[in-house]
Amino acid sequence: MNTAVEKLFLDAASNRHLDWLESEAIHIMREVAAECTNPALLFSGGKDSVVLLRIAEKAFRPGKFPFPLVHIDTGHNFPEVIEFRDRRAAELGERLIVRSVEDSIKRGTVRLRNPQTDSRNAAQAVTLLETIAEFQFDACIGGARRDEEKARAKERIFSFRDEFGQWNPKAQRPELWDLYNTRVHPGENMRVFPISNWTELDVWQYIAREKLALPSIYFAHERQVIPRNGLLVPLTDLTPAREGETVETRTVRFRTVGDISCTCPVASDAADVDAILAETAVTQITERGATRMDDQTSEASMEKRKKEGYF
Repeated sequence: MNTAVEKLFLDAASNRHLDWLESEAIHIMREVAAECTNPALLFSGGKDSVVLLRIAEKAFRPGKFPFPLVHIDTGHNFPEVIEFRDRRAAELGERLIVRSVEDSIKRGTVRLRNPQTDSRNAAQAVTLLETIAEFQFDACIGGARRDEEKARAKERIFSFRDEFGQWNPKAQRPELWDLYNTRVHPGENMRVFPISNWTELDVWQYIAREKLALPSIYFAHERQVIPRNGLLVPLTDLTPAREGETVETRTVRFRTVGDISCTCPVASDAADVDAILAETAVTQITERGATRMDDQTSEASMEKRKKEGYF
């Protein structure tokens, strides 16, 4: 098989695979709209939630989305991502509900030792549960994927949360033959993950195929960083250098975006989607394993946060 024919064959196979994943995600999203009374789509401006927006467009356009977009803002997000979030929601003409961890701190429902510098990542769970109660959402659609982290690999596509917003991995419902049980009692809710079966490579292939815009920090740029515990911590007011540490200017990009206090870039010169695809195809470390300081505290840190109501 010559190179041109081989490329056509591989491209066709890739598109068939993406078509299948897209079709499944559209079906799941329509199932949420049909079976749930008051759902919401969690939209942070990150790459996975950008994919969810495109899935929603294909599922429901030319009509409006049958749910609002919701973001839980830690107040410590990267400004490039927040600007992109607001711009994309405006372009779509969809309602964006933003609730802030800062407001939860002011109410006293979130207490941090130092609210100005402590990580607010886990505290998002409290603000999310408050938002669910405020709007009485019975389902929240999110962009989590099973390949990200082993606790997420335990997650069902329709992941049940009890009346306290907690996740019990031992009390999840079977989903044989893609049959989803959406029944909840008042106060209970579902987290629904339409792209649960996607990989990081699938996401980037879909972004390339659909020509989706993303925040600029996903692409290679120069940034001051601090090498620490095998990660490149971005130099910010929230994450300053410690005594004895060295600040370096490196060419980096972000594989995932989140709270500044716990999200690190990776060394990379991948400045466009094609270069990121090539890089992702050979990487042997998951995006969270390569970028998240909060997942280094223990092997069970993500599962603990999810049990408390985390996304």
